[in-house]
Amino acid sequence: MKINKIAEILKITGAVFIIATAVFFFMEPSHAAICSISGLAIILEKFLPLTVSEIMLIFDALLLVVGFATCGGEFGVKTVYTSILLPLFVRMYEIIFPNFKSLTGDQLLDVVCYCVIAGFGMAMLFDMNASSGGLDIVAKMLNKYFHVDIGKALSIAGLIIAFGALLAYDVKTVVLSLIGTYLNGKLVDFFIFDKNLQRRVCIISPKENEILNFIIHDLKSGATVYEAFGGYHMSMHREIIAIVNKSEYQKLMNFIREVDPQAFITVYKVSEINYRSKELEERKFD
Repeated sequence: MKINKIAEILKITGAVFIIATAVFFFMEPSHAAICSISGLAIILEKFLPLTVSEIMLIFDALLLVVGFATCGGEFGVKTVYTSILLPLFVRMYEIIFPNFKSLTGDQLLDVVCYCVIAGFGMAMLFDMNASSGGLDIVAKMLNKYFHVDIGKALSIAGLIIAFGALLAYDVKTVVLSLIGTYLNGKLVDFFIFDKNLQRRVCIISPKENEILNFIIHDLKSGATVYEAFGGYHMSMHREIIAIVNKSEYQKLMNFIREVDPQAFITVYKVSEINYRSKELEERKFD
């Protein structure tokens, strides 16, 4: 258990380091205020005699205090740890690379690079039931006191920060902030859900026995068979439903094209599955 805990802490630290890298090398040079306390800090840096990391640390500390006072201990140790660690990593970069400008020299490329890199780091945190703090705390408070869904609360806070870029920068930066906020959310979803993306394949074919045998014995997968009543010919059919990964899907489709090119097939994306394995002792005789 201790080894697992250490591994989790190291993974969280690595994820925060990835996000800090994206903030310093790409979001700061672009001046885009993308849905985060980091984005707000980039705006306020224009008006305050403080660095981005110092503003981040102040706001994260204030939000943690207010969050614990209003919502109790919902945030946990992970949120406290990441909220403090992120500005410290950014500060480390500020010391190592003073007066840093841009790796790409292009504002749009900086925004895209930030979204991809930070999105990956955020997905790592969410996968461990952690977050980088900041706006997540604001979202929890809005959810508790104004009954706003957490997703909507994050979007509202992100949009306010993005439009706030107009106070310090130009309209182009505001537009890039809005695009970055949208893109960042999409990429986080992609990294979280699409990494385990599978397909639900529904098949109606007179060659159902051959197809079922292929799924069970060749793909080593399971399948469910339903009775279905076809409205066109007003006749009974059997529908085979199987959940397969990417490689299994290609093998299954190739096999069906060989045995029955006219088979009726529908395919749905499945991002998450919760099931009891067939290998469990109590299921071997089901």
